[in-house]
Amino acid sequence: MLVISDDKIKDVLLSSKSAGTIKIGFLLVPNFSMIAFSAAIEPLRVANRVAAETLFEWVITTPGDDKITASNGVTVDVTNTIDDLADCRLVFVCSGIDVQSNTSQATLNIVRRLDRQGAIVGAICTSTYILATAGLLSNTRCTIHWENIDGLAEEFPHLEITNELFEINNNRITCSGGTASLDMMLYLISQIHGQMIAAQVSDQFIHDRIRDPSDRQRMELRSRLGVSHPKLLTVVNMMEENLEEPMSQTMLAKEAALSTRQLERLFRKYLNTTPTRYYLNLRLARARQLLRQTSLSILSVALACGFVSASHFSKCYRETYGKTPRAERSPN
Repeated sequence: MLVISDDKIKDVLLSSKSAGTIKIGFLLVPNFSMIAFSAAIEPLRVANRVAAETLFEWVITTPGDDKITASNGVTVDVTNTIDDLADCRLVFVCSGIDVQSNTSQATLNIVRRLDRQGAIVGAICTSTYILATAGLLSNTRCTIHWENIDGLAEEFPHLEITNELFEINNNRITCSGGTASLDMMLYLISQIHGQMIAAQVSDQFIHDRIRDPSDRQRMELRSRLGVSHPKLLTVVNMMEENLEEPMSQTMLAKEAALSTRQLERLFRKYLNTTPTRYYLNLRLARARQLLRQTSLSILSVALACGFVSASHFSKCYRETYGKTPRAERSPN
């Protein structure tokens, strides 16, 4: 397990520990991810239970009303106010789907004020976008849910975005969300109260291993596809890594030491499609993410996904998804 190298974060956490109970804040944004939030707050509750003392307290707030709805439709009653966050040395913003449309000016003002007041401001799941929009990630390594990495990189090209489960850097803590929130909190608990407490908490969740930050976010390609043919996996991996400048089928076959005919047979046998169709679907899926997650022009999205023109992109998109790229962005 790595040791926190950010001196300011370490000092804040250790000074909070010496002062007694550590209070952690959560700022929930509409459509927040329930699993990411639960996986972050539950380790704090269980740490108190296994230690038989109140190691942690938490404050749950929202920028708006006293109720907020998660992306799964569950509504959470919020009894704390934004002012209560002033007592927290560490505050996590937690969001989920449609983070762009749910990033209000009020939310940006809150996180900027927290930063000015000296709090460590963290992000869970897609909230890295909120911190970036607020201007709080300059010269800072950060991470975000894998589905949002491309969109964040296109909209904020100056950011240093990684594929880590979580990042602790330059007075910021960012987490990719999902069950990675659990690993992040277990990591912080181990650094503050020791590995034994963290291991006991992990056992309570039947979580057999506390993952390191560098563990991969996504399943291995072999597991995602349900195939193990090494040359097919090599080709798909090359496709995924070359969406903006697609490789020709001839080049893909050559790099995998296959003939084009052999490549065709592999895709038909294991994936029930052609290499060309599979590659096109990958590019269109990325385009769909960019359309939903960024304000990039349709032409910019097309070029970022390897299409030579907006008209060709629109035609392919409509044939696959039954709507045009412009309609994809329509609120209706």
